[in-house]
Amino acid sequence: MPLLSATIITKNEARHLARAIRSLAAADEILVVDSGSTDGTAKLAQDLGARVLIHPWEGFAQQKNYAASRARHDWILSLDADEELNPEAQNALRTWKDSVAHAAAYRLARRARYCGRWIRHSGWYPDWKIRLYDRRRGRFEGVYVHESVVTDRPIVTLPGEILHYTCDSLAEHRERIELYTDLAAREMFDRGEHVQTIERIVMPPWAFVNSYLLRFGILDGTAGFQIACMAARYVRRKYDKLEALHAQSAGHK
Repeated sequence: MPLLSATIITKNEARHLARAIRSLAAADEILVVDSGSTDGTAKLAQDLGARVLIHPWEGFAQQKNYAASRARHDWILSLDADEELNPEAQNALRTWKDSVAHAAAYRLARRARYCGRWIRHSGWYPDWKIRLYDRRRGRFEGVYVHESVVTDRPIVTLPGEILHYTCDSLAEHRERIELYTDLAAREMFDRGEHVQTIERIVMPPWAFVNSYLLRFGILDGTAGFQIACMAARYVRRKYDKLEALHAQSAGHK
C-alpha cells in the first residue's frame, strides 16, 4: 500500500484552507508550506492536523517542489488551497491506496466555481490536472505561471474531480488577471518574445470568440460571457505589459 503525502502551498489562504485539508483525510500526512501569511493560515493548518513549514516565496513550481522535497513519503498529492477533492475523488484515492501503484502519475478533472456557478464549458472543463505523482519520477516545472507536473509515463486517470473555487466577483477576477499577466509578461520578456501589431489587434477578440463560441461558453450563461470577456482582457493586459517591459529595457540602454 503506497504511503501518501498531501501538500498545499499557502499565503493568506485562511478563507479556503479548511475545505482543502478536510478533503485530504485519505493522506498519511498533510504538509502545508506557507510563505508568510498574516491572516492566521499557518495556525489554522496546524489546528486541522497539518504539518506546517515556513518557506519564503520562490515561485509556484519552486514552492510546490520544495513542499514535495520536504514530504515524508514519495507519493505526492498536490492540492491548491482554493481546491478540494470531491467525494468521488476522495473514494478513488482510498481505493488507490489499497492497490499497487503501477503508474508514474495520475490526473483528475478539475471543475471551477466562478461567481457562484459551476462552469461546464468555456474551455475551463474538464481541465485535466496531474496532481498525484511519484516524486522520484516527476516534478513541477514552469518559470512564472502555468506550472504543471512533468513526469514519466504512464499517466492514469482517477475518477472524481478537483473542485476549484476561483473568483466570487468580477473585481476579484480582475485582480487575478493583473497578477498573472505580470508573471506571463515577465516570462515572455525573459524568452525574448515580441508582439506584432497584428497580434495585439487580433488576439484579444480571438480569445473571446474561442472561449464564448468555440468552447461553448455561451452555454454557461452570464458567467460564460464574463469569462470570455476576461479571457480577452488577459491577452490584452499581457501584451501591454510585455510592451512596457521592452520599452523600459530600451530606456535603460
